[in-house]
Amino acid sequence: MTRNRLIGAAAAILAAAGAGLFAGYPHPTDRAIVSVARAADTPAPLYYQEPDGKPFYSLTPKKTEDGRDYRAVPAGADISFDGPDQPAEMAAVEHKGDRRIKYYRNPMGLPDTSPAPKKDSMGMDYIPVYEGDDSDDGSVKLSPGKIQRTGVKSESAELRRIHTLVRAPGTIQLDERRVSVVAMRAESFVQKVADVTTGSRVTKGQPLMEIYSSAVASAAAEYLATITSKTTASIEPYGRGSRQRLINLDVPEPVIAEMEKSHTAPVTIQWSSPRDGIVLQRNAIEGMRAQPGDVLFRIADIALVWATVDVAERDLGSIAVGRPVKVRARSYPGREFEGRISVIYPQLNKETRTARVRIELANADSALLPDMYVDAEIDTGNPASVVAVTESAVLDTGSRQAVLIDKGQGRFEPREVKLGRRGGGYVEIREGLAEGEAVVTAANFLIDAESNLKAALKGFAESSGDKAMGVKP
Repeated sequence: MTRNRLIGAAAAILAAAGAGLFAGYPHPTDRAIVSVARAADTPAPLYYQEPDGKPFYSLTPKKTEDGRDYRAVPAGADISFDGPDQPAEMAAVEHKGDRRIKYYRNPMGLPDTSPAPKKDSMGMDYIPVYEGDDSDDGSVKLSPGKIQRTGVKSESAELRRIHTLVRAPGTIQLDERRVSVVAMRAESFVQKVADVTTGSRVTKGQPLMEIYSSAVASAAAEYLATITSKTTASIEPYGRGSRQRLINLDVPEPVIAEMEKSHTAPVTIQWSSPRDGIVLQRNAIEGMRAQPGDVLFRIADIALVWATVDVAERDLGSIAVGRPVKVRARSYPGREFEGRISVIYPQLNKETRTARVRIELANADSALLPDMYVDAEIDTGNPASVVAVTESAVLDTGSRQAVLIDKGQGRFEPREVKLGRRGGGYVEIREGLAEGEAVVTAANFLIDAESNLKAALKGFAESSGDKAMGVKP
């Protein structure tokens, strides 16, 4: 009995010792369960960053040149590309030594501020606003990283000549001063017509037709009788009157001179072209009877033509007589015809709200034809240089125009300006900006939004501070 008790006590001691031994070392199955649970709680890395915080990233695990592993950045981490990460303690010490935190603003841009650090409903930390970040001059300061991400670009305001072009469509018209007609002033008969048709080019003095007119023949006979008579030949008024009658009947001067030389009256009179040009109209037919006033030929000189264009009502104030114009004909791509404005018609088309403008064009090679479509470009620019910036630099709300001045070191100041002419991608600045000042030309809307947000937050913070102190608005 004593022996059995001793054996039982020894077994109990061994069991207790074994339990204590295994209690100090976890079971392998329990160790695997804990590892899986920890892996499930750890989010998968979004990317891998250089261990020193330099701007080098990788989508897969990577090592540095000295053999160190890139740091895994999980999906829930606060992503920032403004520069190397800095410990919170160091940042707090640095900001405490340099600038004082005025308040904390909502990270989502909502009009909510706090005098102490706090988190929003999503667990995001409020952003501190320091004394220098909300200056009273309305300027806004951005970090170098934000400037790089948003693509902010600046250019200096320079003196430029603004080229403002007014474009207008039109057609080619004949110069009214260079059109002539051949018509009879007395009843006549067309005896013969020269080989001249519509569209033919003729020169001044070129024969067009031969006509017979009893009135012309009678006047010619009377003139010859006057200048060959012994009684009246020496009396100048008699001869001058008879000759004037031939001139009144529009007898060509060469025909009268030939009559005076030969002392013979021709049966038919040869009619010639009164100018160089092209035949626009031929109504003369051999054997026909022409009444006084009937137009037998219509000839126009097209060495100088008109381009009649329609200019919009809003552009009338910027054009003037004498302005240079470039005209392009749709029939001749790439070719330009240069001219000047000669007349601005005093009527306005009430349906199209346009005014007609006449442009004189040299047409030595007769390339421009009547009724041809053309496009005119009128240069309304001033030859003097003015302070100008690119059009993208201007923030125009309709009632207010402003630019953002780049003050350097990430600080930008909005400034209201007065605009002038536009052209060539540039706009004239009449007031508010001096030559050489740098203005923002890209991403200025983002900076303007940041400025408005900070102004609103500042006003909200001041209002909250007044209420906390018991000050009534």
